[in-house]
Amino acid sequence: MLPPLATLHLAVDGPVGHLTLDHGKANEMGRAQLDDLAQLCAWLEGGPVAALITTSVRVSSKGTPIFIAGANVTERIGWSDDQIRAHVRLQRATLGRLRRAPVFHIAVVDGVALGWGTEFLLACDYRIATPGARLGLPETGLGILPGAGGSSELPDRIGVNQALRLGMTGEQINGAEALRIGLVDELCASRDEAFDRARGLAGRAATRSPTAIAAYKAAVLAAAGLAADARAEVEARAYEHCVASGDAAIGRASFAAATEGRPVEWGAYRPWSP
Repeated sequence: MLPPLATLHLAVDGPVGHLTLDHGKANEMGRAQLDDLAQLCAWLEGGPVAALITTSVRVSSKGTPIFIAGANVTERIGWSDDQIRAHVRLQRATLGRLRRAPVFHIAVVDGVALGWGTEFLLACDYRIATPGARLGLPETGLGILPGAGGSSELPDRIGVNQALRLGMTGEQINGAEALRIGLVDELCASRDEAFDRARGLAGRAATRSPTAIAAYKAAVLAAAGLAADARAEVEARAYEHCVASGDAAIGRASFAAATEGRPVEWGAYRPWSP
């Protein structure tokens, strides 16, 4: 059963979920969207799909494609400082939870992805952009800073100097420049081409053991920044979880089918936490 999302649109095609952004004036992200993302995360954590593709169909009145134009700042008019601080902490926690969701999460970025839109990409596993993508962090021009990963996570992704460039100048970059500095992972000529590429990657992930790909993602994220012996221990425990789940035995028994790309009947998804 799909989660009851009020503003975001979720569909499922076998083992692949499709999250479509199409709300408000410019896919701005506010309290209602945070509630929906929390519902989405709870659903994903149950292992119903192996991959998730996030894209947008929102277009401005001038015909400009929009991924996420930013946070819904106007809803905060009249809020107290305490309310704003709590809300931004919730934003940060929600994107952190989405980052750890046990699926291969691919974003297709076409058009405007500013502020929260750029930060949302940091919560994805793979980012495919078009040349018309427009990314940036305008927050310091509004008297704040990127508070949902743009200060804490972005430097690890693109390096300190590039993060300072984006955050301190508010400069907007296109898809080609985002690829050059590592903010996105691939560039496709059009949204349709990017979506086809995303579907191809998601389809490949969906043929694999849900338990194994979830454990692999958890291990990769948990090992980052640890000393070598600690990284090895995380890997060992993740591997041993796959053995204990029974999927390692299924993989051995189905070796020919798996290597030839034929379907394999994997066991039920079993979550693992580092």
